[in-house]
Amino acid sequence: MGMLFSLVVVVALILIALFGVKVIGLQFLFGVIIPYIAVLTFIFGMLYRVLKWSRSPVPFHIPTTCGQQKSLSWIKHSKIENPAGTLGVIIRMALEIFLFRSLFRNLKSDLRDGRLVYGSDKWLWLAGLAFHVSFFTVFIRHLRFFANPVPKFLNVIDSIDGFLQVGVPHLLITGVLLLLAALYLFIRRVYIPQVRYISLPADYFPLFLIIAIASTGILMRYFTKVDIVKVKTLTMGLASLHPHIPDGIGAIFFVHLFLVSVLFTYFPFSKLVHMGGVFLSPTRNLANNSRMKRHVNPWNYPVKVHTYEEYEEEFREKMKSADIPVEKE
Repeated sequence: MGMLFSLVVVVALILIALFGVKVIGLQFLFGVIIPYIAVLTFIFGMLYRVLKWSRSPVPFHIPTTCGQQKSLSWIKHSKIENPAGTLGVIIRMALEIFLFRSLFRNLKSDLRDGRLVYGSDKWLWLAGLAFHVSFFTVFIRHLRFFANPVPKFLNVIDSIDGFLQVGVPHLLITGVLLLLAALYLFIRRVYIPQVRYISLPADYFPLFLIIAIASTGILMRYFTKVDIVKVKTLTMGLASLHPHIPDGIGAIFFVHLFLVSVLFTYFPFSKLVHMGGVFLSPTRNLANNSRMKRHVNPWNYPVKVHTYEEYEEEFREKMKSADIPVEKE
């Protein structure tokens, strides 16, 4: 039900953009007003989430670690798995952010002949890494539409991305890779019963949305061509805060732009916001030095302690009648 609902919502968004542009002629709404609203919502939404997280107190020392903790000098400890200092935390965070290290070590479980069997799940790690790297590369590549002249590093990225030199215009690997990785993550979510059982509309909707964005982008580049000069005129106008809608831009471009705007708007209020949350997670950004430093809960307050002596004084007769040994007769 959640999958069908999310699919219907994404299809409805596509139809809304097509109807608004081709039938009603709302190019200015879908090409200027909605993108501006989306960008502002993304910026202020992310700032709100990050500031809210930064203000959240962390009364307990709760780093997620594995491996040997640093203790005695003759016991070798795991410097990356169980960092005791800032440098170890930085290395562990870098490996997690750029290489998805914990996902690489993820295992899948299955019942075979009545036994629980664990196995490697590297395909999930590979698909997740490909998805994030290609998504980031596609995002960076699109910055060329908002800059004149185009920075050299964007041309370098474009050259590396299209080094196969297949077709005209040449094939960009990350666009296709983004679509394939998103499709794999969707198929995996549907195919595996345990994952399907815990999946919600909030899990399916961003996948369908990104699949639609990647698909419309590929359609525009290789099949239903749009006037790239007019598109650059529109995007430069948006970047310079002097928006202008040139005539003759295909409706597929406005559908693509509208879906991207929806993603930007949805981003700060969804699970996708883990992009910023990973840096503020106390389970990741804390060193495990509890054997070297005492961590006291700052929320602790004085409480009346009921000592054992007081307890025995209060219940001595009952303890003796129940044959419970007491220190004082």
